[in-house]
Amino acid sequence: MATQICPKCKVDSFYWKVDEDESLLTIWVCGNCNYRAFENESDERNCSKCEKKTESKLMDNKKEYWWCSNCNTIEIIKTAPNNV
Repeated sequence: MATQICPKCKVDSFYWKVDEDESLLTIWVCGNCNYRAFENESDERNCSKCEKKTESKLMDNKKEYWWCSNCNTIEIIKTAPNNV
C-alpha cells in the first residue's frame, strides 16, 4: 500500500485502512506521529488547487477538513469546540 504525506507531521507515512464495522468509514493513520483521522468515502471533491478529484473530507478529534492527497493541501471546515 502506498503512503501519503501526513497532514499533521508532513512525513510520508500516512496510510489508510477500512473499518469493517462501518462500510464507508476509512481510518487514516500516520506511522510516524500516530495521528488518526477518519474519512467518509462518500465525501470527496475536486481540489481547488490541483483540480484533481483527490480531495477527501477528514475528521479528527479537533477539526474537520478537506485534504488533497495529490497536492497535500488542507482546508479547515470547522474546529471542534473546546470542552475543557
